[in-house]
Amino acid sequence: MKDLIKYIAQALVDNPDIVEVSEVLGEQTSVIELRVAKEDLGKVIGKGGKTAKAMRTILSAASAKVRKRAVLEIIE
Repeated sequence: MKDLIKYIAQALVDNPDIVEVSEVLGEQTSVIELRVAKEDLGKVIGKGGKTAKAMRTILSAASAKVRKRAVLEIIE
């Protein structure tokens, strides 16, 4: 799931080399933290948060398949 978010984020931003994704694992939930360049933050969030919401929807569908909950945090 970490690779999925990294792939999507790198396709959206102007500086794909700066994209960092880390995963904090728990028993039932994993938190995926996404860091991008400051100038690319708007592209990842999208107008009205639509892009971020779409990424979270894809992540929840992928995590449901492995019966685990995943949360996406976009960090400045």
